[in-house]
Amino acid sequence: MSADKKLKENNILLPEAPAPVGSYVASKIVGKLLYISGQISMNSKGELIKGKLGKDLNTDDGYKAAERCALSTLAQAKKILSGNLDQIKSCIKIVGFVNSTDDFIEQPKVINGASDMLVKILEDKGKHTRAAISVNSLPLDVAVEIDAIFEIK
Repeated sequence: MSADKKLKENNILLPEAPAPVGSYVASKIVGKLLYISGQISMNSKGELIKGKLGKDLNTDDGYKAAERCALSTLAQAKKILSGNLDQIKSCIKIVGFVNSTDDFIEQPKVINGASDMLVKILEDKGKHTRAAISVNSLPLDVAVEIDAIFEIK
């Protein structure tokens, strides 16, 4: 099934693909690889999902924030692929950064939000390798940031 059909079937709207706020590009194609710069956690209204996991937010909050990061990642992919997510052959890897306390150990459960969302939309093409990394802070105090590498047709 096409990614657009999966989005519609699951009643999911991709957010606007935000422009970079620094000296970098949001996405870049090199050969058959599509690199997506880090996408920070924003809710459906475009508001930042802020806070530290283990202090301000719980694992479920982080999971939902990671889902939103995955949607932003797909929005960036759709933008550079001229609106056609079906140009994605495979999600190769994501790296998830979790703003968390020193004693928080559920980073993998948080980043499952992004992983699950990618598989929900891209099906088997969304299965990927990944890292789930704890950090002591993220830009703008967001809860989660995700970057990704895709193989394209």
